[in-house]
Amino acid sequence: MLRNSDLAEVFVGWTAEKISNKLGIDERPVAAKSETALDLGVQAAQKLFARGVCIPEDIDFLVFCTQSPDYFLPTSACVMQDQLGLRRNIGAIDFNQGCSGYIYGLSLCKGLIESGAAQTVLFVTAETYTKYINNNDRSTRPLFGDGAAATLLRGIEVSAEEHAASPGIGPFEFGTDGSGANMLIVPAGAHRLPQSAETAVEENDGRGNFRSQNQLFMNGQGIFAFAIDEIPPLIDRLLAKVSKTRDDIDCYVFHQANKYMLLRLQEMCGLSGCNFFNDIRRIGNTVSSSIPIAMVTASEQRMLNPGDIAMLVGFGVGLSWGATLVRLPQSLVRNPTAFLRR
Repeated sequence: MLRNSDLAEVFVGWTAEKISNKLGIDERPVAAKSETALDLGVQAAQKLFARGVCIPEDIDFLVFCTQSPDYFLPTSACVMQDQLGLRRNIGAIDFNQGCSGYIYGLSLCKGLIESGAAQTVLFVTAETYTKYINNNDRSTRPLFGDGAAATLLRGIEVSAEEHAASPGIGPFEFGTDGSGANMLIVPAGAHRLPQSAETAVEENDGRGNFRSQNQLFMNGQGIFAFAIDEIPPLIDRLLAKVSKTRDDIDCYVFHQANKYMLLRLQEMCGLSGCNFFNDIRRIGNTVSSSIPIAMVTASEQRMLNPGDIAMLVGFGVGLSWGATLVRLPQSLVRNPTAFLRR
């Protein structure tokens, strides 16, 4: 666990209180040196099984979202299938998506179910961004924590009228702007720029941050400006698609980037009077897992309740963004589980 007091010892002029006040983060889980995102994802799925929501034999498709894979190949989801003891006659895929990954993943899972390709989908998100971060980079180290989440999606047969009136998940709105790809990037390590002695050289960026090209770079101001520009109209488009107002939504759960950005987005999106979740004190920014973890925490705090309609909004690396509505089931809201009606 990396605490603010640990960071204050490294970064001159910083205090634990200052970090907490600005970012809303007090501590961040950090994976062990030998622990990978795949390991975290397996643990999250095993906890889901242990709660009795389903058993491994029920799963007929596995979807894994990560930007911290064990290998270039094979697919991490294939390895996860074996480690979880899932059936062999199932599908298993990875997809590389960051802060909007939970929204994109829900759309993929929904498509699998509604197409008839699957009935019960296990959707796992996991990241170990801390392995990409230089310990002397004050722009990224205070933000990110390692984490994982497991979500179960199951198709339930309902009439076309019922589905039209209250689908469990959806509709969706998406956005992409690859011209901003260099705002949040690990420049070296794949085929465009393989790691070498040159890419491993650590440099000072002129703002007191040290990193090499093998490590994570983030243009914080650029990411902030992008979110302020794109997220308010994204919400407007989604609400218009379902003919709802802001007050019709019971809870807003955004990607938990940091306290300051979320407060600003809440204001810019016209959500100051709405039930808006903003709490990453114990986990930091866990990238694709931040939304499902926030949903569980909001449920524990009774901000998210059975039968509620929640708007989920993800944004970040890519640049990529997306939003959807989730209608929470009456009986399972206290579990990190979503159900899809079809």
